[in-house]
Amino acid sequence: MATMTDVARHAGVSVATVSHVLNDTRPVLPHTRQAVLDAIEELGYTPNTLARSLVTSRTRTIGLAVSAISNPYFTDILQGVEAAALEHGYSLLIADPHDDPEHERKVVQLLHERRVEGLIVAPSAQPRELLTYLRRHRVPAVFLDRLVDDRADDDAPRFDQVCAESTGPTARLVTHLAGLGHRRIALVAGLPGLSTTAERITGYRHGLAAAGLPYDERILVHGDSRSEGAERATAALLNLGSRPTALVTANNAMTIGALRALRAHGLSVPGDIALCCFDDFAWADLFSPRLTAVAQPGRDIGALAVRVLLDRLAEPDRPARTERLPCAFVHRTSCGCPDEPERPARSEDPEPPRPPRKDAPS
Repeated sequence: MATMTDVARHAGVSVATVSHVLNDTRPVLPHTRQAVLDAIEELGYTPNTLARSLVTSRTRTIGLAVSAISNPYFTDILQGVEAAALEHGYSLLIADPHDDPEHERKVVQLLHERRVEGLIVAPSAQPRELLTYLRRHRVPAVFLDRLVDDRADDDAPRFDQVCAESTGPTARLVTHLAGLGHRRIALVAGLPGLSTTAERITGYRHGLAAAGLPYDERILVHGDSRSEGAERATAALLNLGSRPTALVTANNAMTIGALRALRAHGLSVPGDIALCCFDDFAWADLFSPRLTAVAQPGRDIGALAVRVLLDRLAEPDRPARTERLPCAFVHRTSCGCPDEPERPARSEDPEPPRPPRKDAPS
């Protein structure tokens, strides 16, 4: 196995120069750097990353805490984080907090103790212990998908955050259904306490107002961001005396639960009830009918979170920032529209409601 000394001898430089090239600790002339890189390639030299971290106090590792197992949406984010980390020469340590506040704090502590240089976290609905730990230990961290309102004494936010737009895209789903003539449009919302839940409820109400429809608290139910919860919540909606004619689900797991409840009640989509969902997913186009959805840029969110974290590591004292990415409205057929080629569109603002059809449900 080749050593650093072998690389130095092959390249005609000192061992210190090889170290500077590997660790980027001092400028090296371009032709010298290339000679070292060529020697590494020819000899098949593999750096000892553990030894290097002990010398430099840098592990080139990022900790990622997301509930990827329980929420398929985070799989896309994970892929974006991994690709961007590798592109910048970082590896990942991944932990699943299971959206449980106590477990969340434990896995973040575990990642920190493994000497990750920074953390990317999708916070739970009750992140108090998480925030306390990160502040106490001054851990560089970026929150993704879900925002937290944590501010310093000067009212400046403490943490960088990256997420998708939620309010405008949800409003568009509602106005689209209203434009098809629906007057009782229900929402299966997520877990209370999450910023995504609050923003999608706000978007739902904005969409109703834009369409001139009244808000009825009886047809806003919580599926707690899970399939089982959405199945129960949708069943409750269907048992109302005046049940909704259209349904918006606030994430992909809850869409599955809502579809189960509709099937259990013998109802068809969109014949008996129209359906639009927040979160597109790989098999949404394979359902019959095909699911009209808001698509979030999961991989882009993950990649941007890495870049924001690296900016934080490079400039620890710079002001925290929040980055929001636009979503796309993916028009299919579960809303009741005719089948047509898919044309994704940006979805920041509500779609103006169209005049109702004469035969539309009321």
